[in-house]
Amino acid sequence: MRRARKSINQINVVPYIDVMLVLLVIFMITAPLVNPGQIELPSVGSKLTAPPLPIQVTIDKEGRYTFRDAASKTPAPVPVSEAELIAELKARQVGGDRPVVIAAPGSARYQEVIRLIDILQRNGIRKVGLLAESKPG
Repeated sequence: MRRARKSINQINVVPYIDVMLVLLVIFMITAPLVNPGQIELPSVGSKLTAPPLPIQVTIDKEGRYTFRDAASKTPAPVPVSEAELIAELKARQVGGDRPVVIAAPGSARYQEVIRLIDILQRNGIRKVGLLAESKPG
């Protein structure tokens, strides 16, 4: 007579423990050999200077320019010619970092704005932007 086979309902965990011990030994050996990365954190107060105020150039619908420097003692808009505008902007540029913004009403010609941007870039003024005003409400 044959005996009925008894089912095995237990898991043998010895091989898993062996693998875990081998991995533990590998990590314990390699951990001291790994150099930790160096992180350069910024120092407190190193760059607390405020960005320079932009110079505003306005083009009216006839194509005339007005110049306004908010950082100067007289920030009122001054009408200037194209040559005077370039001379003023070059005189006020500090290392080429002073931004220039161009403001134009909706009635101004788009071609005049693009022409002014081109003139400014050809004369070495790198930071040129457009000023957009939001409608109230």
